Amino acid sequence: MSDKQESNNNNNLTRRQFIRRAGTTAAALTVTKSSTRLATAKVTSANERLGVGFIGCGGRSGAHLRTVHWLNTQAKEPVDIVAACDVYRPRLQKVVDTYGAKGYMNHRELLADPSVDIVCISTPDRHHGYQAIDAVRAGKDVYCEKPVTHWQQFELTRQLAAEVKRTGRVFQLGTQGMSDSAWHQMKKLVQDGLIGQPLHAECGFFRVGDWGERGMPIDDPNAKPGPDLDWEAFLGDAPKRPFDVSRFFRWRMYEDYAGGPSTDLFPHSLTPVLSILGFTMPSMVVATGGKFRYQQREIPDTFNMLIDYPEKITVAVLGTQGNDNQATGRRGSGKRVPVIRGWEGSLTVQDNEIVFTPAKGTNKEPKRFSIEHEEDFVEYWRKFLACCRSRRQQTLSPMDLAYHVQTTLQMGMLGLREGKVARFDANQEKILL
Repeated sequence: MSDKQESNNNNNLTRRQFIRRAGTTAAALTVTKSSTRLATAKVTSANERLGVGFIGCGGRSGAHLRTVHWLNTQAKEPVDIVAACDVYRPRLQKVVDTYGAKGYMNHRELLADPSVDIVCISTPDRHHGYQAIDAVRAGKDVYCEKPVTHWQQFELTRQLAAEVKRTGRVFQLGTQGMSDSAWHQMKKLVQDGLIGQPLHAECGFFRVGDWGERGMPIDDPNAKPGPDLDWEAFLGDAPKRPFDVSRFFRWRMYEDYAGGPSTDLFPHSLTPVLSILGFTMPSMVVATGGKFRYQQREIPDTFNMLIDYPEKITVAVLGTQGNDNQATGRRGSGKRVPVIRGWEGSLTVQDNEIVFTPAKGTNKEPKRFSIEHEEDFVEYWRKFLACCRSRRQQTLSPMDLAYHVQTTLQMGMLGLREGKVARFDANQEKILL
């Protein structure tokens, strides 16, 4: 199919077709310069145009760019792609040429652009926290890809949570599964006492993929640091190392920049569970796992956690990237759907229903509840934009929830590497090993 044909097809997609394709395809689009917009830091009108700047122009950013473009051109949402930033110029230039955005190689220059009201951060893990802090301090609202920080950056996670609260900016984490009404319906059922006192929960993520040669292609094997590739900016606060083309393009393989299942996949699994239960910080985390299949990488491919909370409940998070049989699931996503167990029964999801199974010895009857709507990436973005306009900070995946989830996952990763039990001191707000 030619680029022109692909562009025309994307412009004529139905909303449902687009949702299915947004996260997986790399459509070549031809667009004109963004239309005139109001460049104000505070937005109050439901019809006011919002300008979005994209920090990071890699694969994940592409899904966001296509979604915002679709909202603009097809759904007539008053939102524009106005700027983009990447430390690798060829990648940046593709976005500039495709969407008519202004291009920057330094995220601080993008944040100084008055046409940018919102930033979407899709950079390697180590940069998320710093860039999000810079953004909220600059008066921008933030959509940040998960994980909210790198697994070594607990203090930065805490600082970001404080800055979002202090500045009053809107924040949403890229756990788009939170747009699935199942988790919000299950939360209401737990709050209503259907399962009684929560006692145990489990979730996980199972997939096949090493994030090595097959998962992250090297754009240019001859790439070198220079005016078009800022290696020092890529490293950030990571250990200083000589340039390595694999580290730059396949950064998910290396522990300096990524955490494997613990922080790349488990935010999708643990976020709904903590939202359903309403818990904050754990008391204790134990983790097991390692490189059980893919030896060429540094990070684990298999990771399992047992998490105890002060509310007297254990949450088990299980997963591997060496096998994609999740035992239970929903539409083959790889995510093992949560099971929430209480003294009086359990809740889980089967196909398009929430299933309640009573515990033995209770007088409750089995029940099924229709799920109102499935995960919807377009709607996730739309609701985020609505929060930015209304100044309502409670997005579908807000900063406080991201802080609690990421701290738990950081405890697991740190504990695994040290061979220790990780504990959380709530009084000092510190991780103890």
